[in-house]
Amino acid sequence: MPFKIIASQCTSCSACEQECPNVAISEKGGTSVIDPKKCTECIGHFEEPQCVAVCPVDNTCVIDTSLPRY
Repeated sequence: MPFKIIASQCTSCSACEQECPNVAISEKGGTSVIDPKKCTECIGHFEEPQCVAVCPVDNTCVIDTSLPRY
């Protein structure tokens, strides 16, 4: 399942945008958003999703269970 960013918790630091190997993260309306069509959970790139690893706010990048897994 792709990840999503909880907008109310996002500080717009853009750390995740720079680390995403799939260029799935961009800024929209003052917060970061993940394009679910591009998100692969970093499978094949890293052991842990990089948005989760670099986000300074715990539980801001979470699995979007409403969408199918990559």
